[in-house]
Amino acid sequence: MTRGPLSGLLVADFGRVLAAPYATMLLADLGADVIKVEHPDTGDDTRAWGPPHAHGEATYYLSVNRNKRSLTLDLRDEQDLRAATELVRRADVLFENFRPGIMGKYGLGYDRARELNPRLVYCSITGFGAGAGAALPGYDLLIQAVGGLMSVTGSASGQPVKTGVALVDVLTGLHAAIGVLAALRHREATGEGQHVQVNLLSCLLSSLVNQAGGYTLAGKVPGILGNRHPSIAPYEVFPTKDRPLAVAVGNDRQFRALCQGLDEPGLADDPRFATNTDRVAQVDELAERLRDLLSARTAPEWFDRLSPLGVPCGPVNDLAQAFDLADTLGLSPRATATGPDGSAMQLVANPIGLSSTPPRYERRPPCLGEHTDDLRAWLDS
Repeated sequence: MTRGPLSGLLVADFGRVLAAPYATMLLADLGADVIKVEHPDTGDDTRAWGPPHAHGEATYYLSVNRNKRSLTLDLRDEQDLRAATELVRRADVLFENFRPGIMGKYGLGYDRARELNPRLVYCSITGFGAGAGAALPGYDLLIQAVGGLMSVTGSASGQPVKTGVALVDVLTGLHAAIGVLAALRHREATGEGQHVQVNLLSCLLSSLVNQAGGYTLAGKVPGILGNRHPSIAPYEVFPTKDRPLAVAVGNDRQFRALCQGLDEPGLADDPRFATNTDRVAQVDELAERLRDLLSARTAPEWFDRLSPLGVPCGPVNDLAQAFDLADTLGLSPRATATGPDGSAMQLVANPIGLSSTPPRYERRPPCLGEHTDDLRAWLDS
């Protein structure tokens, strides 16, 4: 198998739940040797987060822990702490997402780790930073609420809602991985490691992009628009003959093509809808007209009719339909990892395509403590 671009990189993963494990899984897919440190009794919290289950394990845990080795250590035990300290001494990268101060309590905080290993890239993930927000618990739902995401998410006339997945954790994991790769590049040039710090609240505010920019630049505090966009129209979900259809028209040319596909070319010349600015100002009238026109066909029929014209649209799919679409498009959304007993496990593929060193799937997510004996022997050598 082709060696990954991060082959030879040793990652000590003290993280748990989602943000840190997602980041370390991405690095593992690209060749890093990730050692997942877990408590001997319970392991990662997500091992107990089911249903659903597959292969007798919680699918939540399985979804973010492939290509890793599991080492069980109780940091309150003197011998286990010695092993953890030796792992820090040997690692290239360390991830942790404990509350600020917890790693320091065991002599594994950044300052001590830097003494042990000056080349170490040490990544800390917190909910609200290590300052005034250090004591606040960093759960995704909480961050979505206090960070503003829920204030712009939900039905136009309804209650704020969270996204259907722990999106802030995922975004934070991505930011953490990028920060670590940047720090590794700096280490290549200088020989020095550094402390990478990311927090869920800051990552969410950055990821709110145009909504956050509208506030910082123009003082505009957005509200809930349902599936509409504050600056583009038509950009929402419409009912059809069978199920909802998302229409994401981003410019006047696409709007003209939409009108053509709807057999209403004159709609594009209506002065109320001629430009995007006009359409945003008259969004209710436009939406009512489009609802009438789109009710004539099913969502898949509209997709087949409008897509060749360059109109961004598509049915609202469930996950099975979404994977079917990816299969149809040749995107290979599934990956197979093999367990020590030869059993195969079908996982979601890493979305990064690399022509020479593609992601690899050499190990299924490890059972709790699966590699402890081998790793303890290595750390003791």
